[in-house]
Amino acid sequence: MRKLIFFLLLFSQQVYAQGWHLQSVTNQTCASFRGLSVVDDSVAWVSGSKGWVGKSINGGLDWNFRQVKGFEQCDFRSLYAFDAQKAIIANAGSPAYILYTSNGGENWKLVYKNDDTAAFIDGVDFWNKNEGIIYGDPVGGRMLLLRTSDGGLSWHELKKSERPLLEDNEASFAASGTCIRCMKNGKIVIATGGKVSRLWVSNNKGANWQSLPSPILQGQSTTGIFSVDFYDDKKAVIVGGDYKQENLAKDNVFYTNDGGQSWQTPKLCTGGYRECVQYIDNKTVMATGPTGTDISNNGGTIWMPLFKDRSYHVIRKSRKGNLLIMVGAEGKISFIRR
Repeated sequence: MRKLIFFLLLFSQQVYAQGWHLQSVTNQTCASFRGLSVVDDSVAWVSGSKGWVGKSINGGLDWNFRQVKGFEQCDFRSLYAFDAQKAIIANAGSPAYILYTSNGGENWKLVYKNDDTAAFIDGVDFWNKNEGIIYGDPVGGRMLLLRTSDGGLSWHELKKSERPLLEDNEASFAASGTCIRCMKNGKIVIATGGKVSRLWVSNNKGANWQSLPSPILQGQSTTGIFSVDFYDDKKAVIVGGDYKQENLAKDNVFYTNDGGQSWQTPKLCTGGYRECVQYIDNKTVMATGPTGTDISNNGGTIWMPLFKDRSYHVIRKSRKGNLLIMVGAEGKISFIRR
């Protein structure tokens, strides 16, 4: 009976996966895109290498691209867009820059700079239109944490006592900008990786933190959690692995139903190392990476290939709507439709 149920689940998953279609968009850049913010079913922004930033106002069908003047060598891996006019970008690397636009990307204002050679920004997220947080690799042994209360116009570093003390060789990955998630009621979750890979959780917008261990592959600088997504306070999925072993499908995806207090191993895993995971609804989850995109129709219990051998870095669903966009290397932009 168990085998019968398992194969029925597997069959239903395969049928469901066939209902999704990938449509690629042609653009004039060859940038590697790792920053992606999908505001609603019309407005979406991308950012990436060589200072490139793009915007669509018609659901991803057409894009307008610009290189940020004076920052053409920056890799803008962190991105948060509020609407068609306002957005925040931050680069991966030192010096660390945060830039702000209020006119749709025509001009950008430098709102933060950190010259410390250890400064490396990994991601950004907001609780609302005013309050947001940016995090990065450790500086002086503690996670870099910056907060804004004016919609990104200014940023201040959290006090030393409010920044998690990390283990040696514990940092994070800016592969997709999705190791940080701001949630309801001031909750925030940040995933680290490397020698130690765990979740850091705060219930008061970063004033206090607790850490939750994860079972994901870890112990090397190339391993750990590369993305986390929470559907609510209880349901979450983590993905990752080892970016030097892209096809290794071992300890690279887990799901929880108790907020990360315990983790479950899927009956069928993703097809290897994955850089980004995204809930589509309360049961449907997608994960993408260099060897393909996978889908689960049961909250992460069983994963099946959706778009095999199609390489992407990030998948995002619109915060207000159902638009799904994926971006990757060599200017690759695609959106997913049923």
